[in-house]
Parts: sequence; C-alpha cells; structure tokens
Amino acid sequence: MKQFIASVFLTALITVGAAGPVSAGDIRLVMAEEQGCVWCERWNTEIAAKYPKTPEGKAAPLVRMDIHGTRPAGYEFARRISYTPTFLLMVNGIEVSRIEGYPGEDFFWPLLADMLTRAGIDWKTTG
Repeated sequence: MKQFIASVFLTALITVGAAGPVSAGDIRLVMAEEQGCVWCERWNTEIAAKYPKTPEGKAAPLVRMDIHGTRPAGYEFARRISYTPTFLLMVNGIEVSRIEGYPGEDFFWPLLADMLTRAGIDWKTTG
C-alpha cells in the first residue's frame, strides 16, 4: 500500500513538472501549525517576515491553517497532517509536495527550492 501511495505521489510530482510552468495564481504554500508549537514559533522568528519578499514567497504565497481547525476551502491534501509545522506546496488546490517539521533556516530554503523546482514552478524569476 505504501508503495502504491508513493507511486501516485511521485506520478503527481512528475505530471505537474512535465506540464511546464504553472501560473502564479494557482500556487500556495500552506503552513499547518498549532498553538504552542515551538518549531512553528522558530519558523515565525527566522522566516515569516522575510518569506513574502523572497522569490519563493512570491511564487508560492503563504496560507496559514491551524492543524485542529477547518481545512482551507478548495485544498486537497495527499494525506493527513500529523506534525507541526507542515508545509504543503499546493498547485491548483492539490498537494504536490510537503515538508514535515522545520529543520532550521539553513535547510528550509533548499528544501523549499527543491519542492518548487520539482513542481515545475519558475520561482527564480518570480517577482
């Protein structure tokens, strides 16, 4: 079963990447968080203020959601969100990739860049 899910997820990544550049209006980075999450606070301290000013932030504007709250309308996640923070790259309302947890600023940016690139998003020239 895990292999099947991984296969479907990989196919979705390849399909999105093969489709060519995606329009900026259809791309979002959803941050699933919860009150009291130490790693969410660390992300807020290290990244939140500068994120919208970066090429990545312009290519995939941030949408915040409480892990215990209602899912934002129009979004379809590949699987349940279990950890906070979880960052979900959404293209046309469909999850194409995710980062579970916050590994620190030095790792966050390369992981996000890889997610955007694999999804076929031309994030380096956005903005």
